Amino acid sequence: MPAEQRETWPRTADRLVELQHRLARLRPEAWQPPEPLRTGAAWVCFPRGETGRGRAGDPAWAAAVVMDAGRVVERALLTGAAGGPYVAGLMALRAGPLLAEVVQRLADPPDVLLLDATARDHPRAAGLALHLGWALGLPTIGVTHRPLVAAGEWPADDRGAQSPLRVGEHVVGCWLRTRPGTRPLAVHPGWRTDLPTAVDVVLAVAHRRTPEPLRGARELARRARGA
Repeated sequence: MPAEQRETWPRTADRLVELQHRLARLRPEAWQPPEPLRTGAAWVCFPRGETGRGRAGDPAWAAAVVMDAGRVVERALLTGAAGGPYVAGLMALRAGPLLAEVVQRLADPPDVLLLDATARDHPRAAGLALHLGWALGLPTIGVTHRPLVAAGEWPADDRGAQSPLRVGEHVVGCWLRTRPGTRPLAVHPGWRTDLPTAVDVVLAVAHRRTPEPLRGARELARRARGA
């Protein structure tokens, strides 16, 4: 859709749902990873110890990192406020603008961005990993502890083993074993990424269970919060 017609981060649930339906219909050109690959990640956290869904105005700490050849080469931090409570399928209301702003603070954006968010595994097939990539014009990959609406059996207990995650008959992601003896991660191809590419990128930066860029962004955000 033309930039002048884009409402990137709607402020109401109804308008966000409308945008999600439009995003779900988009089929952008597939991204081809460059060599070498600079992989980034962004993370947002909220106050510790609070129960319930939270609310608009909750303090928030967002962080972004970029890694190249196994080293963090750039970092960005942002303190802000949540745009709304947590509602499954509407995470963009709560955290989308914060994540977008912290990534935009990076002097040199990454080639691909990892997020703790889903993409096609979503009630309207347009989760935050897809939405943020579209908003920023960056290829994205979601990496989560569990699927949102998709389902599938776990893979074998071997590094690199994978098994499909489906919504109905559609494969929208996969379980991926990044470390034997630990729970697999759900991998979600987001904006301009396909599933094989998403798996390759995640395995390339997952030396432990969690991909290193996500680990770094999470730790940076939590330190800013005060752990």
